[in-house]
Amino acid sequence: MEKRTVSRGYSLYELVMTLGLAGLILTVGLPSFGSIAANNRLATDVNALFHAIHLARKDSVVRRRVVSICPTMDGQTCKASLDWSTGWMTFVNIDRDWPAVRDIDEPILRRNDVHSANRVSANRRSFSLRSTDLRATNGTLVFCDRAGRAKPRALVVSYTGRPRVAYKDRRGDPYKCAD
Repeated sequence: MEKRTVSRGYSLYELVMTLGLAGLILTVGLPSFGSIAANNRLATDVNALFHAIHLARKDSVVRRRVVSICPTMDGQTCKASLDWSTGWMTFVNIDRDWPAVRDIDEPILRRNDVHSANRVSANRRSFSLRSTDLRATNGTLVFCDRAGRAKPRALVVSYTGRPRVAYKDRRGDPYKCAD
């Protein structure tokens, strides 16, 4: 009796159908993945500044001094700009200057960088949190994805120094990114 060998491969039809289905899934899925990644990058930067503000509030109470947050390029000095896209630093503002400027004798508490795919703009050059005064600096920072794949969101800082995340402004309009 002859032994028959069985071929264990795929036909050309099966291969073409499998590759076509994989191509369709990638075509539909990759743009969604880009949006998910952009939203995660924005959320990471928003959360970093959210926590930096909370830590600045806590440090201002513990140290009984003004603690300020300002945009920085080099991690040592405040940048005189409303663009926070290069990052920010938190420092003890001993001389309580406004807008906050870090002097050489003022200790830096924390530095943060912003992801290069994100843009951050604010309506303040710095935020100062005070332990003994009733008011901190209020303002809004808008976080945007440079490619426009994620919905812009804002970090709104109240007069008491409490941050909150918002997707719409006071009028109910969605935040917009500057082009």
